[in-house]
Amino acid sequence: QVQLVESGGGLVQAGESLRLSCAASGKISSITTMGWYRQAPGQQRDVVAAISRSNSTNYLDSVKGRFTISRDNAKNTVYLQMNSLKPEDTAVYYCNARVVRGFGYLEVWGQGTLVTVSS
Repeated sequence: QVQLVESGGGLVQAGESLRLSCAASGKISSITTMGWYRQAPGQQRDVVAAISRSNSTNYLDSVKGRFTISRDNAKNTVYLQMNSLKPEDTAVYYCNARVVRGFGYLEVWGQGTLVTVSS
């Protein structure tokens, strides 16, 4: 019922930048937290950055100072600006949103976008 569409992934060299975008569409009442997760081959899916509706943010320690998460509530869109990319940032990046339903919420995931950083 709610879909998240991601864009912005690609292949870059170490030190370069990428900006990921994720737009939510469909029957949306309210979205609480939005975030970005990543998963490298053979690894678990980890949260990279999260942002509340009031724009408070949290970051994975290894990306602090390099990545910036932001959101546009009017557009139901979340962004991840990634600067000074490192090879260890290589992963599939997934957008996540918590959509309010009744007295709880539903977890909605994007399809993932691949970020590859060459050394």
